[in-house]
Amino acid sequence: MPTPAPENDADYLAAYLDQSRQIMRDLRAARAAIQQVEGRAGSDDGLVEAAADGQGGLTRLRIDPRAMRLSEREFGRKVTAVLQEAQANAERQALEIADKVKGRTLPEPLDETFVRQRVEQAARDLYI
Repeated sequence: MPTPAPENDADYLAAYLDQSRQIMRDLRAARAAIQQVEGRAGSDDGLVEAAADGQGGLTRLRIDPRAMRLSEREFGRKVTAVLQEAQANAERQALEIADKVKGRTLPEPLDETFVRQRVEQAARDLYI
């Protein structure tokens, strides 16, 4: 937003506040959406299924009893791969949500130079 002329200060500040509120609403909505994310994955043979939340935490793990017939090494690899895939899926979803609000920034705040100019202008206007 360009710096306003003195007669437009009130409109500028109102627009600044509106934009700030909208950005905050968007950020809260994104945070809520990320909390609802669920990344899912399953092994090709259907023996292991998992789900993870938007922070990468495990929310569900289902292991078919037939998976116990696998060797310890194969079982561990299968479970690890499914967990990692579920977490990666959740991460992708969370990043997509975050990317939508990532570039949202407020205009530069008014600095002391701007305020000083406005005060000096008001003082000049009083003497005219």
